[in-house]
Amino acid sequence: MKRVVIAIGGNAIIRNGQKGTTEEQLSNIQTCCTQIADLAQSGYQVILTHGNGPQVGNIVIQNDMAKPVIPESPLDICDAATQGSLGYLLARTLSNALKERNLTTKVATILTQVIVDPDDPAFSHPSKFIGPFFTKEEALEIEKTQGFLMKEDSDRGYRRVVPSPYPQKLVELEAIQDLASLGYTLIIAGGGGIPVINETGRLTGIEAVIDKDFTSSLVAENLKADAFVILTEVSKAAIHYNQPNMQWLDQMNVDDCKRYLAQGEFPDGSMKPKVQAALNFVEHTKKEAVITSLSCLIPALQGTDGTHIHP
Repeated sequence: MKRVVIAIGGNAIIRNGQKGTTEEQLSNIQTCCTQIADLAQSGYQVILTHGNGPQVGNIVIQNDMAKPVIPESPLDICDAATQGSLGYLLARTLSNALKERNLTTKVATILTQVIVDPDDPAFSHPSKFIGPFFTKEEALEIEKTQGFLMKEDSDRGYRRVVPSPYPQKLVELEAIQDLASLGYTLIIAGGGGIPVINETGRLTGIEAVIDKDFTSSLVAENLKADAFVILTEVSKAAIHYNQPNMQWLDQMNVDDCKRYLAQGEFPDGSMKPKVQAALNFVEHTKKEAVITSLSCLIPALQGTDGTHIHP
């Protein structure tokens, strides 16, 4: 049985224009899990990771509005909360979808702590987008009144940015490996993991959001996955994006990835971390990574769609 690690974006669970109600998220998760269950039925062991940017952003807004009556939660607690809530919805929905296909595969969600370096330069240069989009005027007001750092996100509006340190190690890796070896379908490292630092053997939570694609690449490497798939809104990556000479990419090798990244072909906070995470996996394992959309997941793994990154 082939093992595949699949990274689902947080924006696949709360889509653009949606409020993020439980009903909306469940509907989107149902769509995801239908595809995942079809993949499992075709003989893959699936390990899922997921984003949490919109969900953490909503909790931060709740924190701010409830300050007068409820103590505010730090970002690591917000990360943990979304891991639990989204992990529960994914596990429940996926379990039902597998049973509908007469599959006996067990599903488990594991809250995952990820160790980061307290001296990571990301803490001095926040770059990870979380939460909803705002106009420039709204963003300036938020910076003035709430002290958040706001930046423009790929010409789509302004969002809050927070530190995004690089993941170093999964705290629960041994338990994850044990369950994976037993054939479990796992939902792990949601939102890139709960960021912690290791101070002389003691774990301490820290204010940050880890990029889920980098953690997913680490997961795929540690679990010796046969393939690593990053799901996004488009079926393929492209160079010269949204320009008259735009070119969709079917294949990239390591040198292609490095050249396009150096040329700035992929925007920060969007396709750039996905390509870099895929490149990391391919370089470290000599196996293939794929960037594609949810609707093209199975064709991409069959080699007929998606952008394939290979050694």
